[in-house]
Amino acid sequence: MLELINIHTFYGQIEALKGINIEIKYGEIVCLIGNNGAGKSTTLMTISGIMKPLSGDIMFEGKSIKGISPHSIVKMGISQVPEGRRIFPKLTVKENLEMGAYSVVSDQLSVFKKLTTKNRQQTTQNKELATQLEKVFELFPVLKERHKQLGGTLSGGEQQMLAIGRSLMSNPKLLLLDEPSLGLAPIIVSKIFKTINEINREGVTVLLVEQNARAALKLSHRGYVLENGRIALEGKGEELLNNEQVKKAYLGG
Repeated sequence: MLELINIHTFYGQIEALKGINIEIKYGEIVCLIGNNGAGKSTTLMTISGIMKPLSGDIMFEGKSIKGISPHSIVKMGISQVPEGRRIFPKLTVKENLEMGAYSVVSDQLSVFKKLTTKNRQQTTQNKELATQLEKVFELFPVLKERHKQLGGTLSGGEQQMLAIGRSLMSNPKLLLLDEPSLGLAPIIVSKIFKTINEINREGVTVLLVEQNARAALKLSHRGYVLENGRIALEGKGEELLNNEQVKKAYLGG
């Protein structure tokens, strides 16, 4: 589904990614683990088009997406849940979710622009939004209960659910998750990881960046270890869990 080929990405003069190669197959959960500053978030932002690689290529479903705008990448089927959630605090839960569907719905409406009336366009939009909202509400019932509540008044765990739900509103083929457990209580982390597994079972491929290496590797089919912008190790999740180097560096012995 996705292949990063010898990707070099810079922050100004600093080389954050130093020729990394990553492959993700359809239906997988793949994790990236590593210390702070290793290049994990940079990898996700490079895939989603927020950062532009200086060299190398990114192939998604056989087509290069290097240099394509972020909103176009969303339309192609890649959606990112950013680190720190970054919801819209002064919008309601429902409005936050609707924002996640904006590029997809607006793109669909443009196709019908010359062929349909304004009322028909509104009907098409409402139907698409309703379908996606129902999927998200089935996954996160608490968001349905709080759909009129302002995003900024939710708990940390609920905000993370909202951030994931917002990304799912574009009906992605590939979901990029950046530190979904950050700052959450263990019981909420467990719920979030169960939900990620459920999303994957429903057919969404997942690329997960996570500081909680043990939980990430248990959940993932395969994993990559990033160190100083380079891939240091790769393998099946279970293999990396039992790797002595990984145990010592990321699993507390």
